[in-house]
This record gives sequence, C-alpha cells and structure tokens, in this order.
Amino acid sequence: MELSEKQVLEKFRQGNQSSFEMIFRAYYQPLCRYAFTFLKDKEEAEEVVQAAFISVWEKRTLIQIETSLKAYLYRMVRNSCINVLKHEKVKQQHVAHQLYVGDTTTDAVMHTLQAAELEVKITEAMQTLPDQCRLVFQLSRFEELKYQEIADQLKISIKTVENHMGKALKLMREQLKDYLPLFLIFMNNWIP
Repeated sequence: MELSEKQVLEKFRQGNQSSFEMIFRAYYQPLCRYAFTFLKDKEEAEEVVQAAFISVWEKRTLIQIETSLKAYLYRMVRNSCINVLKHEKVKQQHVAHQLYVGDTTTDAVMHTLQAAELEVKITEAMQTLPDQCRLVFQLSRFEELKYQEIADQLKISIKTVENHMGKALKLMREQLKDYLPLFLIFMNNWIP
C-alpha cells in the first residue's frame, strides 16, 4: 500500500470507498484461506469473510483497533468461524438426538460429532500458542507452506521455524491429550 495503514484506516473511517477497496483487495483472499482452515467449506468461508467486511464497513466509525487492521480482521474472521462451528455442533447434536430417539445407529453421527468437537478443541488449543508459534503452525499446517517458504515469508531462519513447529506440536499434544488418538490421526493427515 502506498499510504500507511494508519492513513488508510483514517480515510476508511471517514467513508472513503477507495480505501475500503484497498483493504478489501489486500485481505479478502488471505482471510478466505484462513476461514477455510476452520470451516473446510470454500463457500461458507467466503460468506464469513464477506459478512466481516460488511460489518467493518457498517461499523467503521466505531471500530477501535488496538494492534493492526490485519490482526483485527483475522480475529474477527476467527471468531465468526468459531461461532459457525459451535452452531454446527449444536445442529449435529440435535441430529444425533433425533437418530437416537428414532432407534437408529449413532456410530456415524458420533464420529462426525467427535470430528467437529476435535476441530473446535484444536482451534481453542491453537489460541493458547504464542503468536509467532501459532503463525508458523498455521502457515505450515493450514496454508501448507514448506519450512523454507515460512522462513522467507516471516524473515526468520529455518531453524527458528523448526523450533516453533516443535514447540507448537508439543503444546498442542499437551492441550489435546484427552483427544490424542484423534489428534494424531488429524496431524498425520497434515504432515508435509
């Protein structure tokens, strides 16, 4: 961006559409990819991101950004995704109850519920990671970047990337010890 983030944000707050378009172009695709890591559904991820941009535009004069616009947007999308997952879990629990009441086998439903619950737990566990560690983990596991690509993007050494990944996996194992068998299957599907 030619203007500083502060200048763009100030123009955006004043209702300048070109600054909004600049923000939208800069963050829309990365936010969609980020939302997809939670929701595993491209259209739903795009809907969450679009809703976030609409909300930001509508509340532009009231927004208080403490860190950066990027962090604010990512946090907003993450929270929306978690809400979608929670809502989906409630729907799945209702389906499970209906199947149980209907004297139908619940094995498939329970597997789906466990997978959804595991995803929510993984998301919660990721939030406990230190910022840089979480970022390296997300870039590796969700955006499927190689360690060298992560090192180049974050301007850190490959050794630092390896250290962050080792720390992230250790902390995630500790946080998810009750879900360890499912988590290990989940992580094995991610290992590059």
